[in-house]
Amino acid sequence: MAKENHSLTTEFILIGFTDHPVLKSLLFLLFFAIYLITMMGNLGLVALIFMERRLHTPMYIFLGSLALMDSCCSCAINPKMLENFFSEDRMISLNECMVQFYFLCLAETADCFLLAAMAYDRYVAICSPLQYHTRMSMALCIQMTIGTFIASNLHSMIHVGLLLRLTFCRSNQIDHFFCDILPLYRLSCTDPYLNELMIYIFSMPIQIFTIATVLISYICIIFTVFKMKSKEGRGKAFSTCASHFLSVLIFYICLLMYIRPFEKGDKDIPVAIFYTIVIPLLNPFIYSLRNKEVINVLKKIMRNHIHK
Repeated sequence: MAKENHSLTTEFILIGFTDHPVLKSLLFLLFFAIYLITMMGNLGLVALIFMERRLHTPMYIFLGSLALMDSCCSCAINPKMLENFFSEDRMISLNECMVQFYFLCLAETADCFLLAAMAYDRYVAICSPLQYHTRMSMALCIQMTIGTFIASNLHSMIHVGLLLRLTFCRSNQIDHFFCDILPLYRLSCTDPYLNELMIYIFSMPIQIFTIATVLISYICIIFTVFKMKSKEGRGKAFSTCASHFLSVLIFYICLLMYIRPFEKGDKDIPVAIFYTIVIPLLNPFIYSLRNKEVINVLKKIMRNHIHK
């Protein structure tokens, strides 16, 4: 009977960042600029990899897929966040919430698999260079990429389906700038125990598998590099892994900050800014600015454009 006395919530209010007019304007300009740079950086990298035959290798296929997923994450979160800076009601429907979380979960899960695939690719390239084209063929690369998208899609659908079993009849205010899973749990009138259990059952094996793949790959790479007699060879080997290792480090630091006990805390928004806004912004620049092959392709395109 208690449940019948409450009307079920089908719309939420995203509290966001601040109500201060000046701060709202400054934050809007900051996040709008970040959004534009993120989309240009990631989609530009995807286009570059697609158009340049020299970049049609496993490492760049994975990198292009990573950039595509980062674009998905930005498109799911940023437009609504920017709109709400000047919206009077800051409302978001339950269906919009589910769509936001679906694409966020899809992008984050795919990132885990893609970073692990890139670590394995670097392991084969450095530890077994003569067998690289057989052990890391384009056919295997495409299979791994398709498998990543299928597994990430299924993982997202499972958690969105579980979210739809919850009823929301408490406050409809989400103290966040998008529909994240933990704030929704806190507003649920249904016990989210099953949802939390399914996160551990489905998400933890993914994290353990991908982190183990990255760690084992880099341990083998480090041992192989230190066995090299040539300083030039060691430097080249480390330079091929530096961009990927930096991205992995940033991603997993944010992920470990995010995956914590399901309790109310004041770290939701700062951590979410890193994994939904900062990481998609940094990734294309980390890989582009530290990658000689990408820089050479960009220089070639610019020279051709100038000559025309």
